[in-house]
Amino acid sequence: MEKSNETNGYLDSAQAGPAAGPGTPGTAAGRAGRCAGFLRRQALVLLTVSGVLAGAGLGAALRGLSLSRTQVTYLAFPGEMLLRMLRMIILPLVVCSLVSGAASLDASALGRLGGIAVAYFGLTTLSASALAVALAFIIKPGSGAQTLQSSDLGLEDSGPPPVPKETVDSFLDLARSVFTCALTVGFSSSSSQYATDYRVSTYSTSSGNVTYEKIPMGTEIEGMNILGLVLFALVLGVALKKLGSEGEDLIRFFNSLNEATMVLVSWIMWYVPVGIMFLVGSKIVEMKDVIVLVTSLGKYIFASILGHVIHGGIVLPLIYFVFTRRNPFRFLLGLLAPFATAFATCSSSATLPSMMKCIEENNGVDKRISRFILPIGATVNMDGAAIFQCVATVFIAQLNNVELNAGQIFTILVTATASSVGAAGVPAGGVLTIAIILEAIGLPTHDLSLILAVDWIVDRTTTVVNVEGDALGAGILHHLNQKAMKKGEQELAEVKVEAIPNCKSEEETSPLVTHQNPPGPVASAPELESKESVL
Repeated sequence: MEKSNETNGYLDSAQAGPAAGPGTPGTAAGRAGRCAGFLRRQALVLLTVSGVLAGAGLGAALRGLSLSRTQVTYLAFPGEMLLRMLRMIILPLVVCSLVSGAASLDASALGRLGGIAVAYFGLTTLSASALAVALAFIIKPGSGAQTLQSSDLGLEDSGPPPVPKETVDSFLDLARSVFTCALTVGFSSSSSQYATDYRVSTYSTSSGNVTYEKIPMGTEIEGMNILGLVLFALVLGVALKKLGSEGEDLIRFFNSLNEATMVLVSWIMWYVPVGIMFLVGSKIVEMKDVIVLVTSLGKYIFASILGHVIHGGIVLPLIYFVFTRRNPFRFLLGLLAPFATAFATCSSSATLPSMMKCIEENNGVDKRISRFILPIGATVNMDGAAIFQCVATVFIAQLNNVELNAGQIFTILVTATASSVGAAGVPAGGVLTIAIILEAIGLPTHDLSLILAVDWIVDRTTTVVNVEGDALGAGILHHLNQKAMKKGEQELAEVKVEAIPNCKSEEETSPLVTHQNPPGPVASAPELESKESVL
């Protein structure tokens, strides 16, 4: 009995009240222990957010020193190293995670999850585009800025705007980039994308008139071809699944390489706060005149950021709540570190490693779901980019005093939704796709330099909304997959329970029971019936 009291000593002391011991939750030591545990668990998040704030303070402090471009380059070096490390890990992470994810799911589950993901990405991007167009017509960011020139913002050295491409050529380039990487499967093809350039040819007609013809020519531009990698990895995973036992060794290899890659990601994550601090600090030092930018393009910046806040703070959490009936903000609370990384790097592809790690460890999302949907989402789901592109398109239309009709608005919605699929997940990647929308509705592209002037501000909230949509999509798919698995187990249990009352005897239902005929010339009819039931 005395031993029993010793065994239940903690329970007795807990029931005695807060004064029972120093380690109980009500004492100062208990609160300190809980606080220390919280700090240990959230150390990376706190350090990442602190890196953003410290970078802002560092940049504000160094702005008064009038640093040269060389000094600013040296200041940004730690941040550049962070971006290089993240891009170094993207290629093995995307390929291995998609191959192992596609190989771990059966064909029906892969098709069902893929269909739900495509529907989710398409609907959220379309709703983001519609929200952006509505806000742009309400706020009118281009009104009063018709006389604004790029020289007023100090953009003389910013270079010419991107060369506009035909809408058809843009979508053809998307298909070429996909299958170029999928067929060659080389590192060089995965780090470059196909892009159409134009050569103007002149010739004289028989009547003496000079005719100009714009001939498309294929070129390769530098940049990670994530879309091609995604398609190739998915097809390879499905092919290995079809091989059966012959493909198991290669599947295990990709699984092991994927886990090793995640270990590398966990190491890189501890350098993220340092790199973010210098990225933000160097960007603030590079700013020319913030007051001029805000006063000239303030309504455009406000409309874009307001669209991101509404879509990321209301629309996406509401969609998550409708499907899961769970608190979306508690889900997002575990992803503060990836959001801070997205805000600092302006790259959804560079945020992919930290997003995978946090969504699996903090939110408990199934690895098969996260490693299947997040690489695809980082490529094709660009809600924030769609908002930014639609606001910029309406802004440029208002700058040029062009009244958009219903057909042009519909073209903006469809083109922005479709072109966001091929938008590069790199800083300023969405600016290039605005030219596609402008060409589709017949607007000039010379005002894109104004968009580039403030892209470094808007692109931060754009990337945060992009990765938030990917994360909530993974959470929705995880919930639906868990629900389907429970339903399948319940149906299987019901089938087993219903099968018992229909059985005539235990002897007939058990395939392990062997029936031996008694010695005699002929077996009776019941015995034959019993044998047939066993067979």
